[in-house]
Amino acid sequence: MTETITPRPVRPTPSAPPVLGGLGLFTVLLAAALPLIDFFIVNVALPTIGADLSAGEAVLELVVAGYGVAYAVLLVLGGRLGDLFGRRRLFLGGMAAFGLTSLACGLAPDAWSLVLARVAQGASAAAMLPQVLATIQATTSGPRRAKAMGLYGATAGLSMVAGQILGGLLVAADVAGTGWRSVFLVNVPVVVLGLVLGARAVPDTRSPRPEPVDVPGTVLLAASLLTLLVPLTEGRAAGWPLWTWLSLAAFPFAAAAFYAVERRADRTGRTPLVPPSLFAIVSLRRGLLLIVPFSIGFSGFMFVVAVALQQGAGLGPVDAGLALAPLAVVFFLFSVAGPRLVTRYGTRVVPAGAVLQGLGLALMALAAWRSWPDLGMVELLPGAALAGAGQALQLPVVFRVVLSEVPAARAGVGSGVMITTQQSSLALGVATLGTLFLSLSTSLGMRDALVTTLLVQLAAVASTGLLSLRLPRTVA
Repeated sequence: MTETITPRPVRPTPSAPPVLGGLGLFTVLLAAALPLIDFFIVNVALPTIGADLSAGEAVLELVVAGYGVAYAVLLVLGGRLGDLFGRRRLFLGGMAAFGLTSLACGLAPDAWSLVLARVAQGASAAAMLPQVLATIQATTSGPRRAKAMGLYGATAGLSMVAGQILGGLLVAADVAGTGWRSVFLVNVPVVVLGLVLGARAVPDTRSPRPEPVDVPGTVLLAASLLTLLVPLTEGRAAGWPLWTWLSLAAFPFAAAAFYAVERRADRTGRTPLVPPSLFAIVSLRRGLLLIVPFSIGFSGFMFVVAVALQQGAGLGPVDAGLALAPLAVVFFLFSVAGPRLVTRYGTRVVPAGAVLQGLGLALMALAAWRSWPDLGMVELLPGAALAGAGQALQLPVVFRVVLSEVPAARAGVGSGVMITTQQSSLALGVATLGTLFLSLSTSLGMRDALVTTLLVQLAAVASTGLLSLRLPRTVA
């Protein structure tokens, strides 16, 4: 009698989680650099754009604000769509759109066409950038994630300074007679490279429990940011008409309505765009509070210095851009050393960085007071170097802290919230410190306006240092 042997069922082995390799990490960091470079690259190109396109001050401010506001408004939605449809798909689609809209900016025939193209460019950046952090969160862990997040923070900070330097070099180089247009056209070959590398090296991830788009939350978040950022950015140049005051008055109501809708959705088990329960994570909540004054001060400083050096000190775009080269170089060097310092001293490096940044700002204010109008890279070097070191000890670490305890399933929404906070604060910095500087320059003169604005930023740095004392001592 033959015994029948029934084969034992083979249990399917779970597929290994996707891993982000070195080339993939380089690709997503390249994508992270592009939107931040483009936020700052136009600062030194604005005078040339205005002269070439016969654009007034209000329209030129829209070239900056249109990009920043569209970017900030749509970031959280971009993170949610990546969770829903796949982060690699949104990453590649957003990058392709960023390249096309950059081309549209570079070929814009008039000022209003440039404004519209910049708005579209900001929207495409909002689709691409949240996928960077979400992909890092979903495909790395332990020391690899710490290293990747440190590199992301270093890339973000360096991009904001490098954008201004690169803008000055490109405008002055006048590549093939393109003038200011090259600051946008340079993105096109970079995007082509990013698309090729992304298709090969960026793994596809998505949330295991994708959540549908929260339409009411999306609309109310957009209304909140628009009613705050647009009037603050355009108000001074437009002469503060009635609509700016009405818009600012509407902001607290829009923000309150957004919070109420999101809290109700969270409590009833639905899927809000920004879950209030996410802010129960102490590291995320305290890190976001620190990002606000840091980013306001950073973007305001970059804008004010660019305007003061060109319109007040009479420097060309190259010299105005290179004046901050020491800040960029020192920022890079300290960013490289940052992870080792964090391993040894924990988040105590953040208040130490605030002290260094504050000393750097004080030295730059003193240089402006004593050397004006002969102000350039040499005069600003000691202060810029100290400020760069201080910023490098803060920004990468805070980014790591914010996302350190966010669950992988909520990586998209967590990264979207963080980048929205940063981007909104960057736009707010240009609107507030930029408006303060330009208003004071007409009554006090460029030198005193610059010194006063730097001292106001010093107060923001002090608040950053105090807030950093409440960060968790170690990064999870």
